[in-house]
Amino acid sequence: MENGVLHVAIVVAGLGAGGAERVISLLSGGWVAEGRRVTVIAFDREDDPLFHPLDARVEVIRLGIGSGGVRAVLRRCRALRQVLDRLVPDITLSFLTKINVLTLLACLGRRRRVIVSERNNPRMQKASGGWNLAFRWLSGGATAIVMQTHASLECLGPAARRRAIVIPNPIMVGAVRREEGPSRVLAAVGRLTWQKGFDRLIDAFARVADRHPDWTLRIWGEGEARAALEDRIAGHGLGDRIMLPGTSRSPDAWVAEADAFVLSSRFEGFCNALGEAMAAGLPVVSFDCAYGPAEVIRHGEDGLLVRDGDVDALAAALDRLLENATLRTRLGTAAKVAMEHYRPPVILDRWNALLAGVMDQGRPFSPLLSESRNSSRLVQPLPSRTAQASNLSGSAPCAISQSSDIPSPSRSG
Repeated sequence: MENGVLHVAIVVAGLGAGGAERVISLLSGGWVAEGRRVTVIAFDREDDPLFHPLDARVEVIRLGIGSGGVRAVLRRCRALRQVLDRLVPDITLSFLTKINVLTLLACLGRRRRVIVSERNNPRMQKASGGWNLAFRWLSGGATAIVMQTHASLECLGPAARRRAIVIPNPIMVGAVRREEGPSRVLAAVGRLTWQKGFDRLIDAFARVADRHPDWTLRIWGEGEARAALEDRIAGHGLGDRIMLPGTSRSPDAWVAEADAFVLSSRFEGFCNALGEAMAAGLPVVSFDCAYGPAEVIRHGEDGLLVRDGDVDALAAALDRLLENATLRTRLGTAAKVAMEHYRPPVILDRWNALLAGVMDQGRPFSPLLSESRNSSRLVQPLPSRTAQASNLSGSAPCAISQSSDIPSPSRSG
């Protein structure tokens, strides 16, 4: 450490709209406020938009090297290696599978302390088979591996799992002022991709739309599936009830327009939008997909979980929620309380415990042992959430909290 100041270099693909980018904004801001030095290294261009603001004290290096074939990978690795050789950070932290691989390659032979953070479900990502193999081969060079949920640990091999720790995302929303009006908004948020399952959501909403003429569905985000989703909406004749307004003008702007939230994803790592909706006091409905929702939602207490992929069940849950104002108020109030466990200072404390363990040269580093030793400082899932998460593989019935008026989801195995 130079002059006793810890220097953390954070490596990410780009600084646009996204969950990892949101986390980087919150972590880097917290660390520089505590007196640490933080450098964010991104592969996008200087003129690319910065969606999540960064503290002015955070140094930003944008390399301007796009993704592509083998040549682009080599260019990225070479440029990143040169930057890290110049900076010599105490800890290098990377986000997302491809960037984790690039970072581990760039650090080969340099004896650097490297923390890699997996942010999604590696088993379900479409175009990452080769990258996943590369990560498994290179992961031995990582000092620690951060996963977002306990269930996602099953993606790691035994050796990697011994260096893994679970740290959920920090969740924060600004002050929200929603204006009451004659119509109500059901919100969904995410990139317009196959992963987010908005095709299934459109179908589910179409089944109950006639019963709730005062409700509209707004799906915030952009992506390659826009045209297909627009065709699907037109096919249901719901062009005036289902909107695709694009990316929200600011990270929290969509919350102020929403009265309820729905997550229709086929898979997740840890859905920031779900946490932000709950933190804002919105009632939520979610598919029980791997890996995030079951560790965040207690079914019937602070949200509704439905069987993964069951569009009929999602439609039924939406029908129940949209018609019952009392249920919406109860779930939204409980959701806001539940998200206190994910406040940025709480999650930052967990990251700080990890940084301290990585920097401690006096003992072999084991994140899981560190978690047990520092349990008073770390976020622990509520018992019902842990029980739900342990059943994501379908090996046992789903042990979730029951409510007399809310049937629990069953898993499709």
